[in-house]
Amino acid sequence: MQNTPEIWNYVDAKKEAFEALSDRVWGMPETCYTEHGSVAEHSAELERQGFRITRNVADIPTAVMGEAGEEGPVIAILGEYDALPGLSQEAGVAEYRPMERDGHGHGCGHNLLGSGSLLAATAVKDWLAAKGIKGRVRYYGCPAEEGGGAKAFMVKAGVFDDVDIAFCWHPESFCEVLNANSLANSRVDFKFAGRASHAAAAPHLGRSALDAVELMNVGVNYLREHMPSDCRVHYALIDAGGIAPNVVQANAMVRYSIRAPSLPGMTALVERVKKVAQGAALMTETQVEITVISAVSNLLPNTPLEDAMWRNLERLGPPEFDGADRDFARSIQETLTEEDLAHTYRRFGLGEPTDKPLCDAIVPRDAPHMPMMGSTDVADVSWVVPMVQMHGATCAVGTPFHSWQLVAQGKSPAAKKGMVHAAKIMAATAIDALNDEAIITAAKADLRRRTAKTPYVSPIPDGTKPPIEAMAGRG
Repeated sequence: MQNTPEIWNYVDAKKEAFEALSDRVWGMPETCYTEHGSVAEHSAELERQGFRITRNVADIPTAVMGEAGEEGPVIAILGEYDALPGLSQEAGVAEYRPMERDGHGHGCGHNLLGSGSLLAATAVKDWLAAKGIKGRVRYYGCPAEEGGGAKAFMVKAGVFDDVDIAFCWHPESFCEVLNANSLANSRVDFKFAGRASHAAAAPHLGRSALDAVELMNVGVNYLREHMPSDCRVHYALIDAGGIAPNVVQANAMVRYSIRAPSLPGMTALVERVKKVAQGAALMTETQVEITVISAVSNLLPNTPLEDAMWRNLERLGPPEFDGADRDFARSIQETLTEEDLAHTYRRFGLGEPTDKPLCDAIVPRDAPHMPMMGSTDVADVSWVVPMVQMHGATCAVGTPFHSWQLVAQGKSPAAKKGMVHAAKIMAATAIDALNDEAIITAAKADLRRRTAKTPYVSPIPDGTKPPIEAMAGRG
């Protein structure tokens, strides 16, 4: 493959700056739509590296885009930097040790994700300038992946309309071309309004919004038996109506996350959940206001881009970890259960667990993966732009995500090696596409084929704005 080793040198030449960026973002964990410090750090690095910067992308204050190059194909590399609530944890220790009570933490590795993607984009920028080749590379700094669906709003705003191909990655236990599947997901608020009254002296005058929420939850639990087994429904009480049991709760709100393997299936399930809510309102003589907060699609694969990325993974091999990396990973594994390890191996289709502390091989493409039951807003990009992702090995094998163990490894040397490794793969695949226009042509044809019968329709209702206030501070 032409120039691949050279682009790896461009990555290595800048890696220290982006390892430091990752550490800074790790140290300022900010949740859904509150990533003001993190986006400032990414914007400052974009400026230092010579990108043309667009702020407030899609009217989202914590979204940023940097572009370099002139004319030619547009290559997008997507980054994230949002954290999760309640996962404060000291780095580099293999025991639960929160730094701040109820503080946040990077329990999904997005400090690495954004920094690694920006490192890849910078390497491609430097390569384009050195070679005098026509082409543009863009880094999209995307907030609020954890529940806020920012990329879906960015797609709806048209910010990817002129992109030719796109890349992303995610930290994981193992290294692979991502097996592109995920669940479409809608987050919906059900706000019930009733009538307050004295719960003892005049209970007959009250109409309990909290009763309506509880009845809705019971109804949805009964619905689970009658929905497809590969769908998922979860809820969280946002407003329980107050702390006084002797006051009939006049207001209460519950937020639902409703998932299905496809957009049509998700839309149908959302409608069924809405009917349950309306029934609960009828039973309690309350009113219900239903608001879609965010929504994302299911991921689409792209075989030509996956083939191109796989070739680079085969050539580079897995990250090179040392003895100290493995020792720390083993200490993390000692805090895990046998089921944690078994589940990780099942997810990647790798059979029975071994005693390996860190990834030492590329996951075969034909490994019998478990279906991915989570959701991601990257999916909406995959419906409008040919898209490929990889998993980069950044943590001890078996580490559960959204856990203190993942946060504890977020600044480790092994995590940074995995981040740089992922940047090399993305940058190399981007260079291959710039050198060989047939890759982009085939990728676009693949996307047209996959969307011919089911064109993309945004799952976000028209007129819905990014839930900056509704989701701010909530994972």
